Amino acid sequence: QVQLVESGGGLVQPGGSLRLSCAGSGFTFSSYRMSWYRQAPGKERELVAIISKTGGSTNYVDSVKGRFTISRDNAKNTVYLQMHSLKPEDTAVYYCNANGLYAYWGQGTQVTVSS
Repeated sequence: QVQLVESGGGLVQPGGSLRLSCAGSGFTFSSYRMSWYRQAPGKERELVAIISKTGGSTNYVDSVKGRFTISRDNAKNTVYLQMHSLKPEDTAVYYCNANGLYAYWGQGTQVTVSS
């Protein structure tokens, strides 16, 4: 069956870094555009970053530009989100999304930025 499994979340101090991973299975990973979303308590889910099927094109929400980098390895069926200079306002559950013929979601991984 289709699975998207996120990992790499945790507690980090402001200014720190984390790398999220999302491993896909059960579908043709390279045929799907991949995205990271996040949802903070009491807020709507927002798109953070998106990467094209080949990885040649990326886009980011303004609040993370210059701090986050999305990448993918189609040989490993994995998409990454490298996060630097983390701020308390980055605290949220981060979700992986695959969008193509169908749309799939991971279960989410918690990122908490706090001193």
